[in-house]
Amino acid sequence: MSIASASDGWTTIRENREEIIERWSKVAGQSLGGRITQTELKRDVREMFEALADAPHVEDHDLTDSAFSDLRALLADVARTRVRQGFSPTETAIGVFAVKQAVLELLESQGDLASYKFFAEFSRFVDDLGLYMLDTYAQTRESVIAGQTEALLELSTPVVKLWEGIVALPLVGILDSARTQVAMETLLKTLVSTGSEHAIIDITGVSAVDTQVAQNLLKTVRAARLLGTECIISGIRPQIAQTMVGLGIEFGDVSTKASLADALLLALRRSGNDVVKRQRA
Repeated sequence: MSIASASDGWTTIRENREEIIERWSKVAGQSLGGRITQTELKRDVREMFEALADAPHVEDHDLTDSAFSDLRALLADVARTRVRQGFSPTETAIGVFAVKQAVLELLESQGDLASYKFFAEFSRFVDDLGLYMLDTYAQTRESVIAGQTEALLELSTPVVKLWEGIVALPLVGILDSARTQVAMETLLKTLVSTGSEHAIIDITGVSAVDTQVAQNLLKTVRAARLLGTECIISGIRPQIAQTMVGLGIEFGDVSTKASLADALLLALRRSGNDVVKRQRA
């Protein structure tokens, strides 16, 4: 394809910008199921069209070229927005690919053979745009998922104050290395801010305890001791106790209790308090 014909093709696109924007918005809107207003969609389409039409178009259309930096930035911004709006990768890409149908409909109405040759090259370029947007979409979605995962980890490891100088860290589910790290950091921050001398690590909700879990718990206990806090591990159910004995897991001098209530009673006594059962009259 000659440079002259490519130039003519882009001239045709620029001269018919309003018609293409209208067709592009209509085609893209059909795939988005009304989950974005026509005004928002047309705004995005117009911005992409202006960036596309104003970019210097070389024959090989290398999207990585610095000449297309503004266009790449716009596509990346739209892709990130689509992630947060809940659109799928396909729906996101169609928003770009729809311009091919819009341009093809325009060229069909003009019936120019040279324009069809231009469209073949233009189509390949739009494919590159769509792939770039998909790549940005995937990266953004991974970032969002990672952020949500981190937030869930923090929410799943709350440290609660049970008494003056006594806090508890209830653990639920699978205790892997990532959760242990978050739990340790959360507990240590709380110990520093409250000055608590006793901490209860309750594993009643932990589905299973193996050697790795035991090591993670001991790391947390040792870290707390460096801050002057003694830890008690509670919630060791009979089946977990049997598993630990079978695996040869030992907590050494770390106090363990069957329930959170027993652990709290021990912590209270260690801190100089006692619990007396009141006799009913």
